[in-house]
Amino acid sequence: MHLQTDDQTIEDLGIFGKRNGNGIYDIYNNAHTRGGEALLEEMFRSPLSNQAAINRRSNIIAQFMQAKLSFPYDAGLFDVTEKYLLHGVKDQQLQAQLSEKEIQNGVAAVIELLHLTKAFVENQAVQQFKDYSTERDAITKLLSNPGLQPALKEAGSRNRLSYAAVTAFDALFRTTERKSIEQILRHLYYLDVYISVAKTAAERGFIFPRAVEKGRAVLTIQGVYHPSLKNPVRNDIKMHQDRNVIFLTGANMAGKSTLLRSLSTSLYIAHMGFPVAAAAMEFSVLDGLYTTVNLPDNLGIGASHFYAEVLRVKKMATELSTGKSLFILFDELFRGTNVKDAHEATVAVTKGFARKSNSLFIISSHIVEAGEELKQKPNIGFLFLPTRMKGHVPEYTYTLEEGITDDRHGMIIIRNEGILETLKNGKKIYNDEF
Repeated sequence: MHLQTDDQTIEDLGIFGKRNGNGIYDIYNNAHTRGGEALLEEMFRSPLSNQAAINRRSNIIAQFMQAKLSFPYDAGLFDVTEKYLLHGVKDQQLQAQLSEKEIQNGVAAVIELLHLTKAFVENQAVQQFKDYSTERDAITKLLSNPGLQPALKEAGSRNRLSYAAVTAFDALFRTTERKSIEQILRHLYYLDVYISVAKTAAERGFIFPRAVEKGRAVLTIQGVYHPSLKNPVRNDIKMHQDRNVIFLTGANMAGKSTLLRSLSTSLYIAHMGFPVAAAAMEFSVLDGLYTTVNLPDNLGIGASHFYAEVLRVKKMATELSTGKSLFILFDELFRGTNVKDAHEATVAVTKGFARKSNSLFIISSHIVEAGEELKQKPNIGFLFLPTRMKGHVPEYTYTLEEGITDDRHGMIIIRNEGILETLKNGKKIYNDEF
């Protein structure tokens, strides 16, 4: 079972970086193999939605981190093996592309890989990893295949195999036992990911969240921050069925969008069974997670920003109508319309969300008046990010407080930047010249 999400959410959270490679994926990617990197991307695109599976993966990574195990293979070994196996004997054209030396190296690489894997699963420390036992047993079963025993009896040297032995092993590896070897490689790619993510957790001090049963609408997170920040401000958030909606306010530049990304990124990654940037975290497993932070206009169908927002809300309503347990986040809901319509729509939609007690919602807004009207709903909580004025200069704490703020410092910032003075002086110069 996988967590439902969409491209909008993946883009909002910056899961995959652009050309500069600064996505969330890159933070966790310490993989040694191309197969491991591809599997890690697969995991990021398909978070889990099963409590047992999430906690099991989390426990495996935590055990590898605590044991400080390194990846017991040379990455080059996988390069040779993958190139060798990709050239299947059924494709005579590809078969011809492999030289005798490449076949010899490929056979030797597979033999060495099998020997190293056998040593790994027999490692006493690895055998103590309770949550890894299913995968370890699966690898052991594959290695016990009678067809692979001749390879395991070989010394593994790349230079001592006779031509006849290379030919026999080549037929064995790329035809008879090809599927078994590919299955072993798949397990090793998982191992690569586990060790890669464990390294990230150890180096960055990330913690391992605990997943609880689906439908409880529980989210307790302490000291959450965005993993890409060097000097982050940490915040605590607690949500449950009696407070499953958060209405967030704060002035521009107060840090709302960063906070929302920090929280939703942690929840997304927690559903992968990965460690997160926080001090502690417990969450109920969800069916889906959707964010709306940077919603683009759909010019292709002639849709305005407001209409794009309406369609997004409609999609969320449709998903909720099926009874799914979701996390839904809107940053500045209905920013694409006038204040009066935004006020009425924000109140109506937020109240509608509040009736879905098995889901969690966070709505940020500049319409503080909407917040006052929403106070009649007991399961809506109110948080804000404050602004402190130091003379005429706003300062931001980036630390959540309870309540609703009416901080509005847009004109102060505009004046501080000298925009009005520039416009005034520019007009005077223009008149003087003509």
